[in-house]
Amino acid sequence: MNKSMAARAAGLRHTLLSMLGGAALLCAGVPALAAGAAAPPATAPAAAASPAAASSPEATPAVSARPPATLAPEASGALAEPQAVLFDPFLSELEERTFRYFWETANPKNGLIPDRYPTPSFASIAAVGFGLTAYPIGVERQYITRAEARERVLTTLRFFVRAPNEHGFYYHFMDMNTGARAGDSEVSTVDTALLLAGMLFCQSYFDTQHPHEVQIRKLVDEIYRRVDWTWAQPRPPAVALAWTPEGGFTGIDWQGYNEAMLVYLLALGSPTHPISPQAWTAWTSTYDKHWGTLYDQTYLSFAPLFGHQYTHVWVDFRGIRDAYMRAHGMDYFENSRRATYTQRRYAIANPRHWKDYGKNVWGMSASDGPGDVSEPCLGKECSFFTYAARGVGVGRVVDDGTIAPTAAISSLPFAPEIVLPATLEMYHRFGSSIYSSYGFLDAFNPSFRSPAAMGAVRVSDDGGQKEAADQAAGKDTGWVDLDYVGIDQGPILAMIENYRSDLIWRVMRNDPYIRQGLERAGFSGGWLSQLQ
Repeated sequence: MNKSMAARAAGLRHTLLSMLGGAALLCAGVPALAAGAAAPPATAPAAAASPAAASSPEATPAVSARPPATLAPEASGALAEPQAVLFDPFLSELEERTFRYFWETANPKNGLIPDRYPTPSFASIAAVGFGLTAYPIGVERQYITRAEARERVLTTLRFFVRAPNEHGFYYHFMDMNTGARAGDSEVSTVDTALLLAGMLFCQSYFDTQHPHEVQIRKLVDEIYRRVDWTWAQPRPPAVALAWTPEGGFTGIDWQGYNEAMLVYLLALGSPTHPISPQAWTAWTSTYDKHWGTLYDQTYLSFAPLFGHQYTHVWVDFRGIRDAYMRAHGMDYFENSRRATYTQRRYAIANPRHWKDYGKNVWGMSASDGPGDVSEPCLGKECSFFTYAARGVGVGRVVDDGTIAPTAAISSLPFAPEIVLPATLEMYHRFGSSIYSSYGFLDAFNPSFRSPAAMGAVRVSDDGGQKEAADQAAGKDTGWVDLDYVGIDQGPILAMIENYRSDLIWRVMRNDPYIRQGLERAGFSGGWLSQLQ
């Protein structure tokens, strides 16, 4: 496993152990947490006008912009936009650039997508799931043709129907060319779920009688039906995180509140190996230690924002509730809105006094970082991390000054009135330092000032030309990641499109497996009450 992959794997293991094992990492200056009255209801409109898109020449990325695709005619004719949203043209460009990450970095011979780029990388099955979700978006936005999309999808499915698996679950990381297990990668339940979600989206989207679309639906059914979710329950009714041939199942099960909502919903919806509805009851019974009030928001928390976004990419939680949310008088969509507001308010308070944090520069999630080092900064010694699940939640804050654009942007549907200004501010203020061919680079840290580390990033990027240009323009971005990361790119693209047209949500409402999983978990109301 290469260095960046090893760092990410180590960071994820540490994160999972600490979050699921109950460890609390609190930063100085965070207000006391308490269970309290619910936050006031949302008053912002579904969409808000964004600031003007024009920027100064020095803030504009040094890459050519493609024509905006705002309100382009729908390619299929079946998924017209439900309403016109107030939409800044920059988001249209960002959506297309982010789409190109998946279309252009994938291996066209097997559909595998790198975990990161341009650093040489193994494939990530979760990134493939986001890629499969991206291709229909590309059709609807006319970036590619429907024929091109279904050929890429079919290539991907033909690979995975034959790929090495364990009871239907796949290794988290694979060799980009052979598909073999990468290093000591684990068989991952959540990464398999993210892959399956992308497949199920394609199954519902490609709904014609074209022979290749018929085959897409058949292969997705074959892959999904063979996943034995009960095998992944060594300690039922919970579902385990991972398995390896060397050590068997990890000793950790999915609990608390996090991205594993998708795991349980797909496991409950299985037509062949479903888990018991008691699994959802047991999982939500661990929620209470994560419920509380933070920065005037009362909600079910998970520190990094990706946990409030991943399942929402495919499931429209507006107006549908399980027993836990009915008891708390809201739905998971509103819960994610409150989590988004919490991060912004934390950045405004800025208890650790990081550089550039504020009302329009914020957002922490699982992302790359400057490195596991301590450096002088802000008149004191500061600790920084490599890949880590940064964020703020009840009982847990991990914050080293690193901002991940995906954190804010992927919350666009939840709170556009604060996400749109943040997206535009990061673009206009930092420009080509953090924005390039495939949109926003994974992360940046204005507070990290190590000359050696910053020089290494600049030289490896463009021989120092960008650093000189940025200094001439008066920019001061500190550390900037070299890479794009697939699992951070995916939610950006998907949630921009969900904001624009509800595309993924509307397609997935017709998926019988998602519906069955939700109903077996006890969800009701909203679109679930409508006839199929």
